[in-house]
Amino acid sequence: MTNPAINTLRRHAFDCFQSGVEAADPYLAVQRHLLIDGNQLGLMLADGHHHFGDWAKVHVIAFGKAACAMAKAAKECIPTHLLDRCIAVTNDENVVALDGVDVLAASHPLPDERGFNAARVCASIAAAAQKDELVLVLISGGGSAMLPYPVEAVSLQEKIATTDLLLASGATINQMNCVRKHLSQFKGGGLTKLAYPADVHALILSDVLGDDVSAIASGPTVPDETTYTDAIETLEAKNIWDKIPASVRQHLEYGRGGKIAETPKPGDSVFANTSYALIGSNTISVNAVMQTAREQDYQIILYSDNLCGEAMDEAEKLALFAKDPISAGNRQPVAIVAGGETTVTIKGNGRGGRNQEMALAFAISAKKQGLHGDWVFLSGGTDGRDGPTDAAGGIVDSCTMQRMLAAGINPDELLSNNDSYTALKSSQDLLMIGATGTNVADLQILLIQP
Repeated sequence: MTNPAINTLRRHAFDCFQSGVEAADPYLAVQRHLLIDGNQLGLMLADGHHHFGDWAKVHVIAFGKAACAMAKAAKECIPTHLLDRCIAVTNDENVVALDGVDVLAASHPLPDERGFNAARVCASIAAAAQKDELVLVLISGGGSAMLPYPVEAVSLQEKIATTDLLLASGATINQMNCVRKHLSQFKGGGLTKLAYPADVHALILSDVLGDDVSAIASGPTVPDETTYTDAIETLEAKNIWDKIPASVRQHLEYGRGGKIAETPKPGDSVFANTSYALIGSNTISVNAVMQTAREQDYQIILYSDNLCGEAMDEAEKLALFAKDPISAGNRQPVAIVAGGETTVTIKGNGRGGRNQEMALAFAISAKKQGLHGDWVFLSGGTDGRDGPTDAAGGIVDSCTMQRMLAAGINPDELLSNNDSYTALKSSQDLLMIGATGTNVADLQILLIQP
């Protein structure tokens, strides 16, 4: 990559992305929300007010991609005489040994036996908590898959098979969580139900667009407004109802028929002593990206703070949108920023993720639509992992297609086969940053020098 202008744009795009990741730093976010007054622990609530409780013990349960950093911050803040057990469950890439913290590894995005065992440990900690004690729950992205605790009628493997089908169907995270809540003893308010009558407070790092706390990690500490009927309709809409295990269909049908109790709903007494605070989100990270781009003297355009839909389709729309500032005769460099989480409906047998697919699709669409000027487009997951790959996403530019063709690659064929990883690797456009220890969905950054 010898074009100096493009090299500068690529560096700026990467710096912008890094600022978005850093804005979701889980360690600092937890420390900002835990307060100490003498030997008393205080919590910053969702409304910004502080609540100091006279708890006899504090039990810490952290799970998700940021669990280790969040647990470390909590352990350092909570007075030693109050802290009981502290456990952190995270995926292999984010495991860090911590003094005084039981760190357990689990799989993501598909659950495994280790996660099941970890869920049982967390459930036992919650169930042992007493009145006038606090269960502090630290939640981050990926937590839903890492703590599978299926209902007794469904085996772990049957739940995994259902999750696998949902992932491949292009289901949104809200659709997936609706189903998972109704196959779990832990999600959809289940953790709070286990901990009752102890107090429960959750510090939440959101990876869900719109920050619906009932959807983040499938809402283990908050009421669930979805129903068994909703879960069945989701599976039918994705055309996988007849493909899921029979035990799952039977359980959901029993639930719809009233033979099994629903998940805890708003107004349930188990939520009388619960609270939460949102400590990081995609919106906060998008704002950080825009601030960095502004400091680099780009004209800022917020394209979307709720980007969703099929990755290929959204890439084409963005490429078309990007032609407007150029055709208007604007000479100032432009930064078009988005945040969200697209989906991919798998039709081929290639390798990649939604961010890699969006980056490849954008490069193809920009070429076809004749996007002028030097440009760089980055689409990346803030967790550093895009799909089942070692890449966080892709960072393509106005010379990407030329490099792919020179490498003997047919970009259109690879995109059709969902093989964006191979295509981007051939052009040296994979975004490789390693696991970040946080997760607030995805960031998209398009920089254009007209």
